[in-house]
Amino acid sequence: MEMPGFARLEGSIPITADVGVAWPVLVARFEPRLGFKLDFVSSQPKSDEGNQVRNWIADEVLFFDRDRMYAEARRPDTGSPAHVSLLNQLRRPIPMSMFKRHYKWFVVGMLWWIAFFNYADRQAVFSLFPLLSRDFHLDNVQLGLLGSSFAWCYGVSAPVAGYIVDRVRRKTAILGGLRVWSIICMATALSRTFGQLLFFRAAEGLGETAYFPASMSLISDYHGKRTRSRAMGAHQTSVYAGPKARGFLAGRNGPHKRWRLSFVVFGGCGVLLSVVLGRLLREPPRGAADLADMGAAVPVVTHHTSLRESISILASTPTVLLCVAAFMCANFTTIVLFTWMPMLLYTRFHLSLAMAGLTATLYVQFTSMLGSPIGGWMADALRMRMPGGRILVQAIGIFLEAPFVALSALAHSMAWLIAGLLLWGIFKGWYEANIFASVFDVVRPEARGTTTGAMNLMGWLFGGGAAPLVVGYLANRIGLGNAIAVTSFSCIGASILLAVAAFGFARRDSDRMVMAIASDDIPSSI
Repeated sequence: MEMPGFARLEGSIPITADVGVAWPVLVARFEPRLGFKLDFVSSQPKSDEGNQVRNWIADEVLFFDRDRMYAEARRPDTGSPAHVSLLNQLRRPIPMSMFKRHYKWFVVGMLWWIAFFNYADRQAVFSLFPLLSRDFHLDNVQLGLLGSSFAWCYGVSAPVAGYIVDRVRRKTAILGGLRVWSIICMATALSRTFGQLLFFRAAEGLGETAYFPASMSLISDYHGKRTRSRAMGAHQTSVYAGPKARGFLAGRNGPHKRWRLSFVVFGGCGVLLSVVLGRLLREPPRGAADLADMGAAVPVVTHHTSLRESISILASTPTVLLCVAAFMCANFTTIVLFTWMPMLLYTRFHLSLAMAGLTATLYVQFTSMLGSPIGGWMADALRMRMPGGRILVQAIGIFLEAPFVALSALAHSMAWLIAGLLLWGIFKGWYEANIFASVFDVVRPEARGTTTGAMNLMGWLFGGGAAPLVVGYLANRIGLGNAIAVTSFSCIGASILLAVAAFGFARRDSDRMVMAIASDDIPSSI
């Protein structure tokens, strides 16, 4: 009998006893009530049979849905036969029979759509740069400020959002944030001056800041060592699909003076999505997947790290510090793709506004959607061989990304441009599939929201926040193409940082995390 698996069920009582003593007692107590014979099969924890039992439990024994039970218990008809029957159903594991063991992948699918609108809303303004420059009479520095304002607010508020996410239900943070940023997106259509547009762009950053700390933490509790990179890699594809769809729609409506309509449509869809997913998304116990990997029961004691403990965890983990620095470098280059590449194509190749916005993102995002699942699969496989496996896949991917960033920026023919963008996207996907999965290999579950917030602080405030302004400044002196090409050196720097983390610190930091999770004084919260 696999005790840790049954400890996931509501009402279960952890038992510490010799199985030879405990099992006969359990049999004598429950055989008559169940009406069939109970047998006993023993398998060593590290044997193939033992692993199969644990894998079955991880897939089949789902978490109890307390929210539904409490909601039903508050109904005035409590005690009626129908109500009692429903409560009996609610006392079972999550009644999601249509999803069964695939629910953890259904979670990734639900979050995929939220992230789709997250990135669609934040990137929409970039494909409109030429039109905004004309309608609001903006220069390159002002356009860059529109991109930087979002990144600065997003980055500054990220640590606070991450710290809060580690202390509240992540489902609430995700769906509440979706509603807030969708309403702000719709309000952006009301802008009539540069100051108003700048305000709504900054507010959008505040509204979106809690999503990634909450969603990445949530996924990490459904997916353990075997599937975490694939799950996050699949989720990452939404980041590529959202801007592509939004950029094309915004650019297509722009020349017809209907560019404001895209803000209303996408914002309204986000609000509607939050209502639908409110009934489907479930909150798992924190650390559930990591404990399942270890064959341990999911604790039911609520525990949160203090701010000092969270900072100590990050500061004392070199792997995290190196991954954060690499993310800052990588995000610097990525933001340039969205902010300045449409303008480059519009001026160099004389494309229409719609085609410039589509071309700048289509090829990179399309191949990133292919590269991200591949990077996730490679990282999961390599992680089973070495603790720094995910980080090593990132290092290789972003190193190979660098030459194609420069090629795309300097190309003067459409053929070379498309080739550069396609290959840029493939290796970009390798890196981005593992941004958070890599650090979660060395960070305890109760500090993962804070860690994600810290990464977003550095990546967006100093990476993404600086990029639009720096490139805008350089473009006035060496030309826009050359300015974008210079950002390829940021990819090389990120690769070096990740290689040091993978080979120098990942094993030690991973072992420390496992020991911390296994200790009795590191409980999880539900």
